[in-house]
Amino acid sequence: MLRSALAVLLLLTSPAFALVGGAQPASERHARSLLVIVGSRGNFCTGAAIARDVLLTAAHCVPAGMEYRLVDYGAGAPQLKAIARIERHPQFDMQAFAAHRATADVAVLKLAEPLPERIVPASLGAPARPVAPGDRFVVAGYGVGMRGEGKSGGIARSAVLVATGKPGTLQIRLVDPATRGETPGLGACTGDSGAPVFDEIGGRAVVIGVVSWSTGPKLSDGCGGLTGITPLARYRTWIEETARELSAAPR
Repeated sequence: MLRSALAVLLLLTSPAFALVGGAQPASERHARSLLVIVGSRGNFCTGAAIARDVLLTAAHCVPAGMEYRLVDYGAGAPQLKAIARIERHPQFDMQAFAAHRATADVAVLKLAEPLPERIVPASLGAPARPVAPGDRFVVAGYGVGMRGEGKSGGIARSAVLVATGKPGTLQIRLVDPATRGETPGLGACTGDSGAPVFDEIGGRAVVIGVVSWSTGPKLSDGCGGLTGITPLARYRTWIEETARELSAAPR
């Protein structure tokens, strides 16, 4: 586990950017809860702190059979931190996910020790109204800035994307408003899975979904086309109850 995780860590220590399409550095209010999760098979995802010792991410980021660590980008060299427990939503279906069908793609992770004070847990929310095409959201993650370039991941960036198609409570598709998915544009890519999707509610940035998948332009393979998110509305109660249980568990 440690060797593979360290290899990913080395890829992410160079100055780099997340999200493809020229996304800008994430603002402090969107970046302050973001963290990187690395797996023993060289994979990495983004997560968001929702308590001092609890993270929210996508269930497909943390399948069984692997070990995971948190990357701490604090002062000095990045360090690997232990993850004590992983809870995937009981309705998550990896086969459905692999077949590009909507599923409960959310997971809650218990850390072995509390996060440093500079990490500010994000608030969970739900859109103030049913999501409609054209509604705007902010996606923030640590993924690659260029597909296939591992060293282009590791610094938080964000993008404003808009809902397209027929948004629902199982899945929402987001797109760069400038390209509409027809040509390469802003969007999630490798490493952005599990990243929080923010909405502005009552003057606060609250998490209303997590990144589950992406496509290239015109539904091709890759990134810079559609960004698929799993809304939290159906799963918020489970997330909050699980977070309370894990955060209260003995360390």
